Amino acid sequence: MKGNIFDVKRFAIHDGQGIRTTIFFKGCPLRCVWCQNPEGLEGDAQVLYMEKTCIHCGICVKESKAHGVELKHGNLQIFRDRKEDWRHLAGSCPSGALCLDTKEYTSDALVEEALKDKMFFRYGGGVTISGGEPFYQSDFLIEVFQKLKEKGIHTTIETSLFVKREILEKALPYIDHLYVDIKLFDAEKHKQYTGVDNHIILDNVAWLLHSDRKKDVTIRTPLIPGMSATEENITAISRFITSNYKDAAYELLNYNPLAKAKYALTGKQYCFKENPELYTSKQMEEFYTMAKNGGITNLIIV
Repeated sequence: MKGNIFDVKRFAIHDGQGIRTTIFFKGCPLRCVWCQNPEGLEGDAQVLYMEKTCIHCGICVKESKAHGVELKHGNLQIFRDRKEDWRHLAGSCPSGALCLDTKEYTSDALVEEALKDKMFFRYGGGVTISGGEPFYQSDFLIEVFQKLKEKGIHTTIETSLFVKREILEKALPYIDHLYVDIKLFDAEKHKQYTGVDNHIILDNVAWLLHSDRKKDVTIRTPLIPGMSATEENITAISRFITSNYKDAAYELLNYNPLAKAKYALTGKQYCFKENPELYTSKQMEEFYTMAKNGGITNLIIV
């Protein structure tokens, strides 16, 4: 099988136990307004434009057949919705300012790429598959996980769990640990900020926390100012988690202000005009207290 990958991050230490290689799968059914990896949203290859790298040679404009790239008032403008041969334009750019956000791999090639770091996995590390949403390419995902397990590699997934149960059940035997996002507990707010209802996600989480794999699951909530980072939301999620498994692992992820810079590359609109800062240690302690008040006893503090 073949799949679309937008990044391979080596020596990762925050994506599971030990030193890991994290592979980022393209495509996601959610549209979180704060998405940390906007280049991973679309399943197909998309063009990125790195303005600071551009030497304004005009080659891409001359090579453009469908006016996907135009020069207006001295500025290069990208029209990603036009049926342009983006691969050709990216290949013709001498500075690399135009490039595609995707590399296609076969499952064998991707496993081989991950195994370059095998010597670092002997101390408790392994491979983490993230995204996007890894289950967006579910058949490819399962095949890659199968081959990693055949090589004796510890496997982890970072997922929204917005996936059909039968696909989850098919993948589980090849996954050692799951990091699962519960972003917002309120269904209407979840749909407002992510574009999808959360009942599939909550049903899958509850099913996992009642299964014999419950100790292999860590629930995460990204703290987004004014959206998920509220006492109401954190308390509701905490109560939901502990009502299903009182010793479940729960982690609150500090807001990441660095994501905004990626939006200029992709031509997408970020949710904040004024980018908030990281929460302070004192603020994080307040969030931890909210989770504990909601019944969480196994709180992961990084």
